[in-house]
Amino acid sequence: MTTQLPSAFKAKEQAKRLRAKMTEEGTSIGHAKSLELIANQHGFRDWNTMFAAIGNGPPNGWAIGDKVSGTYLSQPFSASVVAVAILKPGWFRLELHLDQAVDVVTSTGFSNFRSRVRGVVGPKGYSVERTSDGQAQLQIDHL
Repeated sequence: MTTQLPSAFKAKEQAKRLRAKMTEEGTSIGHAKSLELIANQHGFRDWNTMFAAIGNGPPNGWAIGDKVSGTYLSQPFSASVVAVAILKPGWFRLELHLDQAVDVVTSTGFSNFRSRVRGVVGPKGYSVERTSDGQAQLQIDHL
């Protein structure tokens, strides 16, 4: 069993991706089977056992000093949490210090590197704000 379990939402997303990939490769499986396979990958005998272990609630939250990873303006990052505020259950204002500055401009004409970012993320680890291509401006993958 892994030491860091995904949230129920993340585990279900993994199952959907697995199901899509297997269908793409010619092996069609149902959603329940994909959930079982994800549970097995995390060391559980079945989905119900894994679900009981992780629960269905929002992430517990973050603490100063936690390591997280994700994307900011579609650029991957890893970072440390330097400030956190609970806005309402499941919603957090985070300030992150990036391990390496990321260029948040896609133009080749200039750059804008950021080493600190702030944003509000909800129960799924995504910000409500979106980029022009519809992606979340801030997405925390490591819950």
